[in-house]
Amino acid sequence: MQYGICHLSIVSVRNQANDSSEMVTQLLYGDHFKVLEERKYYSRIRVAHDNCEGWVQKQQFTYIEEETYSKIENEEELKHSCELVSFIETQDSILLPILLGSAIAQSPMLSHTFDGGYFNGRRKKQSLVQTALLYLNAPFLYGGKSPFGIDASAFSQMVYKINGHQLLRSAAEQATQGQALSFIEESEAGDLAFFDNSDGEIVHVGIIMDNNYIIHVDGKVRIDRLDHTGIFNTETSRYSYQLRVIKQII
Repeated sequence: MQYGICHLSIVSVRNQANDSSEMVTQLLYGDHFKVLEERKYYSRIRVAHDNCEGWVQKQQFTYIEEETYSKIENEEELKHSCELVSFIETQDSILLPILLGSAIAQSPMLSHTFDGGYFNGRRKKQSLVQTALLYLNAPFLYGGKSPFGIDASAFSQMVYKINGHQLLRSAAEQATQGQALSFIEESEAGDLAFFDNSDGEIVHVGIIMDNNYIIHVDGKVRIDRLDHTGIFNTETSRYSYQLRVIKQII
């Protein structure tokens, strides 16, 4: 088994080993993973944080030893960049931009220097909505995980990750986590609301705010009303998603 870490700001993880294949997720700086399969230009990986699998270009990551991978896995000091864009300085004194939520604790092992601000450790539930607001108006991008393009499940995942808590990658997977609540009135700011389609499949997730509001991704990261029926889009004056379940993760 081989192992790797992302040394660039953001890298596409694709469904197949070619440049035109669908992007299933992204790696941010400092994300580490197992290398499952090797081809000439691409490697199939499994991301450590959420077990998401896909193909990345070999030029876009650095191989690391199993011992280093295990050390990262057991690292208790979680550090994630807190600015929309920060900068890493390489050993050649070149500035490398990194994005909100990048894992900067791993920068020394890449011979990089980071002097910017960061969120440290596991933060309280009250911090979740504050973090979510940092992504406000970020455009929707299927597979995206950054303030410059993000999808619904990546949005909830990144907000929780930055605060030191782990969520899986897709909305359907995230819906299997945590404790189900019977009523909206039982929920707190930071809990997750999940929504299904006509076939009963979980297809969307958002982060509950105070006073019956929800922040989620629909075209962009936006704030709408939430009730027992679902999400009421305040711009179109119609329901955009039907509520399935509310989950308390922390």
